[in-house]
Amino acid sequence: MREWLRGGWNRTLLALCLLGGVASSAFAGGQLTALTLGGDADSPVLELQLSARVRERVFLLQQPDRLVVDLPATRRAPHLKAPAASGVVSAVRLGPQANGTLRVVLQLDSARQIRSQRGDETGAGYTLRVELQPRPQGRPATAATGPDLARASAAPADEPLVPPAPQPVKSVDAVADGKDVIIALDPGHGGQDPGATGANGTHEKDVTLAIARALAARINAQPGMKAVLTRDGDYFIPLRQRMVIARKARADLFVSIHADAVRDRSVTGASVYVVSDRGASSEAARWLAESENAADLKGGVSLSDVNDDLASVLLNLSQSASQGASSEVASEVIKSLDRVGAVRKPEVQYAAFVVIKSPDIPSILVETAYISNPVEERRLRSPDGQAQVADAIFGGIRSYFTAHPPVGSRFAEPVKLARSGR
Repeated sequence: MREWLRGGWNRTLLALCLLGGVASSAFAGGQLTALTLGGDADSPVLELQLSARVRERVFLLQQPDRLVVDLPATRRAPHLKAPAASGVVSAVRLGPQANGTLRVVLQLDSARQIRSQRGDETGAGYTLRVELQPRPQGRPATAATGPDLARASAAPADEPLVPPAPQPVKSVDAVADGKDVIIALDPGHGGQDPGATGANGTHEKDVTLAIARALAARINAQPGMKAVLTRDGDYFIPLRQRMVIARKARADLFVSIHADAVRDRSVTGASVYVVSDRGASSEAARWLAESENAADLKGGVSLSDVNDDLASVLLNLSQSASQGASSEVASEVIKSLDRVGAVRKPEVQYAAFVVIKSPDIPSILVETAYISNPVEERRLRSPDGQAQVADAIFGGIRSYFTAHPPVGSRFAEPVKLARSGR
């Protein structure tokens, strides 16, 4: 992998990350085997059981208020479910990040501060306990507290840097004009490229277009959201042109829709992909090397009038934010798909698919089902089955943006009013 952060920029970016409470892993990870939420309504207690010790990162975020726990080099144990929300905790989410970190998020109805944070090694592994309490009015939130902040300050300069709170990169228009949240929908294949074909002759290109249109209708019916299709007919569009269409639309999220196929016709289930580290780094190299990409990132930051070191830092930050947001969206979509049908791979998958390599737009690829399976082929070609898939993907997208409404967007206003009780 190419080394992006060189010389003085490396030290500068490290300092910025330390201020955000970021520390890197110094221990081998393992599995998160149990997750419980206790305490009383105003002072929740989060307890995490892990198979091995990790150097966790614990920090608070605002707008909306959240407690975030990052567990480096950690995987979610099979069938582990998030505990039910209670008291001031309105939601509990967990999902993998692109760098191998497992992220646990408590959505809070009102501001809290960390009362205590304790990690203990036991014969069974490692137990992390985080206690929250109401934050006095007028006191600012703390990005990292106690031992977490001390460890962050001691992080060596050559450790990987991860922004503390990956969010989709928003265009200036979102703040200035209260724009809609734009979702770019990409029906896979098309035209002379039929994609996979089922035993009964169903083409992937037709199924993906039908699902994308159904999904677009649901998105457009949601106040504050708007859908843009990369194709709305049976014609072929090159993969990179699909990314260009999304960027021109100032998309906040890119969703590529596909239907998988394998020789074993008994295989069933959906899966969701985000770009791998290898795919992301190759795309960053392409952007920095080609003059055609010397343009503004989606957030309005130009790479054309800065030196190579600064350009690589800006691109790296944008890319890290997009990858983190992609993983969170993917986790929500997987959970939603699991409620309407079989999920082949219950965890977010990573691959170097070209179409989801955009460095500045959160992107996911949804394999809706296996068109090679006769039962799933019938479901995919059925309007009812297509509607179910569209409902599930939309549910995941809406859940993500409800938890992370873009600042200044029209979609943020109903969420803000609901949280304030008005």
